[in-house]
Amino acid sequence: MAPQRFHEQFDQIQRSMPDVPLALGPDDASEFIYEKGVVLARDGRDAALVEETVRTHFTEATGLTGDFVRRDSPETNRSGITRIKVGDPGHGDRRGDRAVTHALRAMSEREGRAGRRLVSRNHVVSIAVNSCPGDEPVPAALSQGTNPAPAETGHDPDTAVDVLVVDNGLTHDHALVPLLAHVGGDLHGTETDGDGNLLQYVGHGTFIAGVLAAVAPNTDITVRSTLNDAGAILESELGEKLFEAVAGGWPDIISLSAGTSNGRTDGLLGMDAFMQELRAHGTLLVAAAGNNASASPFWPAAYAALPDYQGAVLSVGALRADGEFGACFSNHGSWVKVYAPGERLTSALTGFDAPVPYLYQHSTYDACRYGFTYVCTCQSPSHVGVLSEDGSTAQPDQVMFEGYAHWSGTSFATPVVAGLVAAHMTAHKETDARAARQQLLAANTQFAEVRGAHVPALKPAGWRPVPVVQRPVGT
Repeated sequence: MAPQRFHEQFDQIQRSMPDVPLALGPDDASEFIYEKGVVLARDGRDAALVEETVRTHFTEATGLTGDFVRRDSPETNRSGITRIKVGDPGHGDRRGDRAVTHALRAMSEREGRAGRRLVSRNHVVSIAVNSCPGDEPVPAALSQGTNPAPAETGHDPDTAVDVLVVDNGLTHDHALVPLLAHVGGDLHGTETDGDGNLLQYVGHGTFIAGVLAAVAPNTDITVRSTLNDAGAILESELGEKLFEAVAGGWPDIISLSAGTSNGRTDGLLGMDAFMQELRAHGTLLVAAAGNNASASPFWPAAYAALPDYQGAVLSVGALRADGEFGACFSNHGSWVKVYAPGERLTSALTGFDAPVPYLYQHSTYDACRYGFTYVCTCQSPSHVGVLSEDGSTAQPDQVMFEGYAHWSGTSFATPVVAGLVAAHMTAHKETDARAARQQLLAANTQFAEVRGAHVPALKPAGWRPVPVVQRPVGT
């Protein structure tokens, strides 16, 4: 992804979290976003050790001060994580945070002796992953129907598979879409700006619910608005929100189209307690592999590669529109366990009560965006309210949504796979989602090529391939 796009989306997330100063990391590259002035540690002895060690190091080091070092949250939390303030969050700029960097270094020797991680940045987990979605939604004609098309199986309330979608909620009129008859949960809340234009990522959760319901009609789907700050949430808050989401009972399947890289191979500290409890239940977590076009682990999807979580987590990458190859934006690598259609899917974005406008920024990539004849969707233009790629401000285009949209990203390959697992459970009267996952992958005979590798591919019967017309980069 181009650095310009990453910085544009950084601005969007920062505006949605005005009280949380953010920075790009790690120090030598813009691979993720994290909170300035704060580190995370496990509750109890680890938190006390981090606080003491960092304060001592800062007091003794030239140019640093231990005056800011203190706990910034209760000593115990359901998420098992304590926030520790280590510096002035107003110091410096988006290029990094010296206090956080030195706090991590102060703990490196202790971590080496302990043989495990003791401290972490507080990363931003986002549906835009590297802060660039696969692309922007494009209006689709209602007459063309959805892609995947709805399966012909019906809904049986006695056998319906319980699916939790952790996302940014539902549009207010989603119930007007017949496909979403068995979908409930949280509404998105504010959907439009002062001029009535649809805000960025509004409809993301509705779109995902529509894809899942089309692939697996015998499902009861609940969509939560966990990721409602421009599709993002702090790692320190995500664990608590996930526990809240399952407070009424653990579902059969959780579909999560969000995550972050962190430069490590051992997961997210803020999700540690939730992931350990997930193992004790039969719930299957289906998670998006991310749109970074990278082989680096992306969390929580990459838990699928860790021995303790292989059966509980299924990581999903995206196939290109024709289904023959991986989508250019999709993350890849051995930690991605299966690929599914994720480019130019068609689903519900809003209900059908009235057309909804959406603003796009002018750019040299207009033809790429509307025609989808591009090499990589992350070349799509910037959103309204930010600079276009040449640094100029331009008048935005306005397009109208009447219910359906085309959209691309690993975000949408994820509910395809979650739906196929649920459909397998219904077809084979299987009540264990993890067993259904294993059976589905074992019986699968479809494959695709992703960056030279032969990988498993799951393609629902109702999915229609779309021709791919490539064009040179930058044209």
